[in-house]
Amino acid sequence: MSDPTSAPEPGQPTTRDLPVLFLPDVVILPGMVVPVELDLDEGAARAAVDAARTTTDDELLVAPRLDDRYATYGVVARVEQVGRFSSSRPAAVLRAVRRARIGSGVPGPGAALWVETTQAPEPEVTERVRELVKDYRSLVIADLQRREAWQVVDQFSALTDPDAIADTAGWAAYLSAERKRELLETPDLEARLERLVEWTREHHAEAEVSDRIGAEVREGMEKTQREYLLRQQLAAIRKELGEGQPDGSDDYRARVEALVATDGFPAPVAEALEREVDKLERSSDQNPETSWIRTWLDTVLELPWTKRTVDTTDIAAARAVLDADHHGLEDVKDRIVEHLAVRARRAERGLELVGGRGSGAVLLLAGPPGVGKTSLGESVARALGRDFVRVALGGVRDEAEIRGHRRTYVGALPGRIVRAVKEAGSMNPVVLLDEVDKVGADQRGDVASALLEVLDPAQNHTFRDHYLELDLDLSDVLFIATANVVEQIPGPLLDRMELITLDGYTEDDKVAIARDYLVPRQLERAALTSDEVEVTDDALRELAANHTREAGVRQLERLLAKAFRRAATRLAEGATAPVRVDADGLRDLVGRARFTPDAHERTSVPGVTTGLAVTGLGGDVLYVEAGALPEGSPALSLTGQLGEVMKESAQIALTFVRSHAAELGIDVSVLDHPVHVHVPAGAIPKDGPSAGITMVTSLASLATGRPVRGDVAMTGEVSLTGKVMPIGGLKQKLLAAQRAGITEVFVPARNEPDLDDVPAEVLDALTVHLVSDVRDVVAGALEPAEDESGVRDDGAAAAA
Repeated sequence: MSDPTSAPEPGQPTTRDLPVLFLPDVVILPGMVVPVELDLDEGAARAAVDAARTTTDDELLVAPRLDDRYATYGVVARVEQVGRFSSSRPAAVLRAVRRARIGSGVPGPGAALWVETTQAPEPEVTERVRELVKDYRSLVIADLQRREAWQVVDQFSALTDPDAIADTAGWAAYLSAERKRELLETPDLEARLERLVEWTREHHAEAEVSDRIGAEVREGMEKTQREYLLRQQLAAIRKELGEGQPDGSDDYRARVEALVATDGFPAPVAEALEREVDKLERSSDQNPETSWIRTWLDTVLELPWTKRTVDTTDIAAARAVLDADHHGLEDVKDRIVEHLAVRARRAERGLELVGGRGSGAVLLLAGPPGVGKTSLGESVARALGRDFVRVALGGVRDEAEIRGHRRTYVGALPGRIVRAVKEAGSMNPVVLLDEVDKVGADQRGDVASALLEVLDPAQNHTFRDHYLELDLDLSDVLFIATANVVEQIPGPLLDRMELITLDGYTEDDKVAIARDYLVPRQLERAALTSDEVEVTDDALRELAANHTREAGVRQLERLLAKAFRRAATRLAEGATAPVRVDADGLRDLVGRARFTPDAHERTSVPGVTTGLAVTGLGGDVLYVEAGALPEGSPALSLTGQLGEVMKESAQIALTFVRSHAAELGIDVSVLDHPVHVHVPAGAIPKDGPSAGITMVTSLASLATGRPVRGDVAMTGEVSLTGKVMPIGGLKQKLLAAQRAGITEVFVPARNEPDLDDVPAEVLDALTVHLVSDVRDVVAGALEPAEDESGVRDDGAAAAA
């Protein structure tokens, strides 16, 4: 290899071995001074700079890094300075001196990469070169003058060397890295200048188009501003002359002034409206905020800030409206009548809006489907003489549906509460929040938490919607929420509402509802009259007792609709009117009965007991079955999709029966084998502690071999000591027991106050035993034992 420090002989091309530094995405031409960070390419930059400073008199070769090949030319650069500059990272300042051709790699000292370089020959300055330099100089100066870079114009004009003038293209921002590499690898000066003149002319043409477009944009903006000023002047002139808009629809200031002049209009709302109108008048039609302001003004102006309906003071008439629309439901009707009575007295004594708060209420109607919760809302509104709005909350998961969206969002709207008040047209409507137990929560917020302020009488007089950003008084609104499962409502939200439970209808209630409401409605829908179809009470009772087993009346109404469709078909086929719907003919009209009492059949073997439960559809009966294997170590198996609490009840029951076997007259050896407890309807999840005494009775029946009486059902939680603990949903459970044909029921003694809510006809049909010890349940529920002669021993039953 050649000596890096040796001088070339005169007249020969300069050939030297130099450390090389490859730079990605950067092309350096002779005459340029650039900083290079020393931590590039995993330290290759530092190695090349260190080799240059110690071996080659601060000179190294800088070349672009190409993806498809090695560069053929680079520049010999001198290291001017090494240190830390604008950034905190180490860097070196390199001054590109001359163009050099890259040869093959050679070994060299240090960690740097060394290559053999050959200095490019001095370019020949011909007449053609001078012409090209003149053209290029004029093009560059014109571009610099267009950009008003006067200092750079002076520096460029001072250059005289054609080669140096051509290499100033390395600073041109309009040239791509590929074109700069082409210039670097073109040692012929004439060819370089020809390319530069062509590329610079292309840039000039593009710049002229861009300048022309920019001028047109500026001219358009100036025109818009002139139009805005003229429009404002025209509006001022019209105002002085007393001339408004042709139709007045766009004169927001006049609308605001007319509304603010209304008695009782809130002062903060008036200030906000005037502020937004001022902003609208200052804004141009092209301003995107203009449409947002107009939408907000329209929404606020359409709200009934000062409109209220007058509640009826005739309590008897209100009660008549409620009775005409719904059968039974005395608790709800009494509560509405109480509200009317208090409201009337407050109005008489001038206490209607004491402290800025109205006398609105928040009621929660909870109960199984089909008992009339939703339809009650409209009846209450009619009884009060108020407007009615229904807000469906089932499945709502976005908190903004309650509080509204911020105005900064595209398509922002107020929440459902504000829209309900706007739709009602008054500030004291009846708002029905339907299915409040079915709201959800996700990343968009918790709807139930957003309802806390809405449904709190102590807070909702200053309800603030995110879209309005104004206080809205909801304290005079009567909110009625509906739910099927109270346990699914969060505790803080439930605490803000007055709970009224609708547990379902008795058989007599269903017959009355069907006769007075369902039959007329379904006859009308089937285009029939009472002269064409006759329905007997026996048929209605048969449908309610054996064809449906529900807390409400929806399935009963569906069966009536089916029967009337069949009757209409018979009449169309030529049958003689009237078509009679009686108990004997129901099978031909609606099919066979689906439900028949089966407690006696299912409890005819030891180990099966009838229990009572509450589901989302109301009360129901469930059966607990217990069995034991003849061999094996003691163990307990549980099946039927039982929850954790119900599994614990089964373990408590087994422990109690084993530990008190002697008191219960049980041979404990029967339970010293694997015991299996199953609750049928295994596809339905079940949980809760109220099946505790039912499981104790099943295990006692299994161990004694005595079946449980078929007319007995029970409910209650059991403790390890045998105490019967209170449970919930007693009314729904007793209704279910009556529907299932049960005649005797064992319930906890501490639930005695709940019997006051049970209809009298249900208590007349059932014999309710209040028990506090599970031993009394076992003694009273099991069939009497038989002695060796086959005679039943009724001593235990008598003792119970």
